[in-house]
Amino acid sequence: MKIKIINKSAHNLPNYETEASAGMDLRASISEKVLLKPLERAIIKTGLFIELPEGYEAQVRPRSGLAAKKGITVLNAPGTIDADYRGEIGVILVNLSNEDFTVENGERIAQMVISKHEHIAWEEVDILGETSRGVGGFGSTGSN
Repeated sequence: MKIKIINKSAHNLPNYETEASAGMDLRASISEKVLLKPLERAIIKTGLFIELPEGYEAQVRPRSGLAAKKGITVLNAPGTIDADYRGEIGVILVNLSNEDFTVENGERIAQMVISKHEHIAWEEVDILGETSRGVGGFGSTGSN
């Protein structure tokens, strides 16, 4: 599948790091470093603009390395970029660590996954079908 993209950053287009990767790294495209103090958040621009076909979305997700090593994650993960959005892709980063974190131009800040989705139509009913789980919610399917 080909997706139209405008790249106004100074960086290469997002690409898959391995043959089996689902996500492509997004890089910060910023003129000045951004300091994120503990519990602060900021929208970090990427310089990328995309045109997705209808029926697809781009999901913006955290990078596991940044989350595990630095406590930096995507606040609204996964963030959704809809097929009718034409603005610049921005990533809402949040610092959940106890230390300051500096975002630098070109830094890999998130990953993006392109995903097909469906539109549904609701059918209002009075009764739902039975399952073995029933109404069991949070934590009801395991012993932990």
